[in-house]
Amino acid sequence: MRVLINGLAAAGARTGVGHYTAELARALPETASVGDQAVCFQPDWARQLKHGWAWLRGWLAPARATQVVAGPPRVTLKSRLLDTAKQVGLRFYRQRFAAMARSGFDLYHEPNFIPLPCDLPTVTTVLDLSVLLHPQWHPADRVRDFERRFAPALRQCVHVLTIADFGRREVIDSLGIPAERVSRAYMGVRHGFAPLPADQVAAQVAALGLPPRYLLHVGTIEPRKNLLTLMRAYADLPAVVRERCPLVLVGGWGWNSAEVHEFLQSTGCERHIVHMGYLPEHTLPAVYNAARALVFPTHYEGFGMPVIEMFACGGAVLASTAGAVAEVANGVAHLIDPADEGGWRDAMQRIILDDDWHARLCIGGPAIARRFTWEACARDTWQAYHRALTTVGSQTASRAA
Repeated sequence: MRVLINGLAAAGARTGVGHYTAELARALPETASVGDQAVCFQPDWARQLKHGWAWLRGWLAPARATQVVAGPPRVTLKSRLLDTAKQVGLRFYRQRFAAMARSGFDLYHEPNFIPLPCDLPTVTTVLDLSVLLHPQWHPADRVRDFERRFAPALRQCVHVLTIADFGRREVIDSLGIPAERVSRAYMGVRHGFAPLPADQVAAQVAALGLPPRYLLHVGTIEPRKNLLTLMRAYADLPAVVRERCPLVLVGGWGWNSAEVHEFLQSTGCERHIVHMGYLPEHTLPAVYNAARALVFPTHYEGFGMPVIEMFACGGAVLASTAGAVAEVANGVAHLIDPADEGGWRDAMQRIILDDDWHARLCIGGPAIARRFTWEACARDTWQAYHRALTTVGSQTASRAA
């Protein structure tokens, strides 16, 4: 079996789906059985096109500190130029991808929700269904685009992959796809996330301008992450507690982040809340290691990667009760309802002051993290590929009969 993977999401600066695509594409060849081959379509010119478009976007529409509230973006001459450049690049990419797909492949895997038009049997990964089930957490134009394109593209797919059992149940229940056509393959922990020597950690966080001890949140600033609840709860702590352990936010500004920005400016900065913005990937293991605890109050996730990354680094986690997060935390993290502001305040105060409780929360994390490897993800994905082709064979035999 030869499988073609669309690697476009892994080109350029990587978000969650980019890391998923890159790590899976690396691990699949390493776990392939005899006769199986996985090829990731990510030519150098595609990376250059994506970098070029990012440069053009930065030149025509420089990033602002915060994003606008809900609603479609304002159409301007610059936005039209950006959209035209993007569509021309995507059209060229689709043509080259289609040509590659015709060169002896048996299956196409799209890691990023909506597959490209392709005659091959198709497997797609649905990382979460938040755009469909919780549209209030996404820009209106993104929701409309997803609603327009996702359902028709899904009809092209013979099998669907999810990254947690929670997401698998949502796909089965919400999309009506038969259970035998939906498989779960957990994501893994990236290389480098592990307990590090104290002197190395201290040097790296000092170079970043971070305090020696802090509570940590990692993720793009957007409504789904529930950061206003977290910041209000933290700001309500006694001053002596906040002085002992600031709250550090790592992640870029996302959609509809104006309220978070306003709170930071009016209240957060003077109450020891620090926004670091997007940090280079190679710095994150040290940033996790130095944190007193990860605080992760998200409303909804497809997996909850920061939780597993903190576990891998040997740290304590305060996380929300959101379905996929509770699943991967597996009873080790301290879970709090995302709407319980008082519960978050009390838990943060306790994790800062109570060394015994902190030590207990650190105990089980590394063992949990060791269960989540990209090699295991790849093996589960290979199984899904074989099930997908079995389904295709059964459908062909039924039509012939």
